[in-house]
Amino acid sequence: MKSFITALLLVIVFAGSAFAASDVFFTKEITPAGLMAIYNKLGREASGKVGVKLSTGEAGNTHYLSPELIGELVKKVNGTIIEGNTAYGGSRASTAMHMQVAEDHGFTKIAKVDILDSEGEIELPVANGKHLKADVVGSHFADYDFVLVLTHFKGHAMGGFGGALKNISIGIASPRGKVRIHTAGTKDSGSIWYDKQDDFLESMAEAAKAISDSLDGGKRIMYISVMNHLSVDCDCDGSPSAPDMHDIGILGSLDPVALDQACVDLVYKAPDGKSLINRMESRHGIHTVEHAAEIGLGTRDYNFVSID
Repeated sequence: MKSFITALLLVIVFAGSAFAASDVFFTKEITPAGLMAIYNKLGREASGKVGVKLSTGEAGNTHYLSPELIGELVKKVNGTIIEGNTAYGGSRASTAMHMQVAEDHGFTKIAKVDILDSEGEIELPVANGKHLKADVVGSHFADYDFVLVLTHFKGHAMGGFGGALKNISIGIASPRGKVRIHTAGTKDSGSIWYDKQDDFLESMAEAAKAISDSLDGGKRIMYISVMNHLSVDCDCDGSPSAPDMHDIGILGSLDPVALDQACVDLVYKAPDGKSLINRMESRHGIHTVEHAAEIGLGTRDYNFVSID
């Protein structure tokens, strides 16, 4: 009996470890076909009313995901591009200006564009948040059955890097929600600048968890990240630094934590990633991934699966 129990425990341990890591699929082909291949490999169909979350890019920026690259996939899922207005001013601080930028950057040619907070806000609960009790998003978010997250992975002046977690936290939040995240729940208006960096990063993870939880615990969302135009600055910067490293590829996962971790790891493995590594480390960017894993949004352990 003792040997049987021991054997059973070993089976359970090994079975558990087999499911501990999340699959992250990769192709070096940064093309519409490569994007479609990653989407198909994920094995989850975007159905119902599909919101495609991406950054439309600040006016003057040219590093955002191009409509030519993403158009085929957006049309396949019959998606509506969804965005939130900014909290820092700029050319996307109001719905009218934001829609103009979306048109100027070619997004309205491939899909409808919906600024989620154009008609108000709703709150999504944050379960057991360290800093946030609720995430504030545009009221239109409730209209969507499924969210396809298309992220341009790059650096970021405040977060160190912008990946899938940032895209669904600050990216989906309304201006009031963005201030709340940036200031770790201490206020809902005013300046987004805050002196407790780790608290800000943890708040991004908590807001991302609220988004995932609201979509059947992550069953109605999927994530694809494109690693090209790898500037140290984000698409929200109207005058970003020029990329000084090579394009890497497209990655996809059903787990945003594993996806961001894999993207970070690829930057560290790149022979020319020094500038972006310095940006990430100077902002302690990996802590967003650490906290997201701690609160159960996903795992940092992943199976890297090349489909090339």
